[in-house]
Amino acid sequence: MGRILSSKRNDKGLLFEVELDYDEATLLKGHYDSVHMFTERIADFETNISSRGKNSVTKYFLIPRHLRKDMDYTYPVNCQKIETNEKIIFIYVVDKTMQCAKC
Repeated sequence: MGRILSSKRNDKGLLFEVELDYDEATLLKGHYDSVHMFTERIADFETNISSRGKNSVTKYFLIPRHLRKDMDYTYPVNCQKIETNEKIIFIYVVDKTMQCAKC
């Protein structure tokens, strides 16, 4: 995990100096635009994982009811998995501007 070393205001908002370990930096694969920062310390909605199918091999991440409002389930979704020594982080990206070609 990274950390913010410094921050200062500029005319566009805030400018952050960020330190990442080498492995996390390589996960960006050279993409330095459209980067979002988050901290797990403010993940305040508890939810569950549901298991279905033979031997419970299919897993579903459940979206809490109050976060589902105005969500169309035909939007395409991408997922990223980040593993640390202590945690596994899944990030789902729902594209609200495109309709799913398979739907």
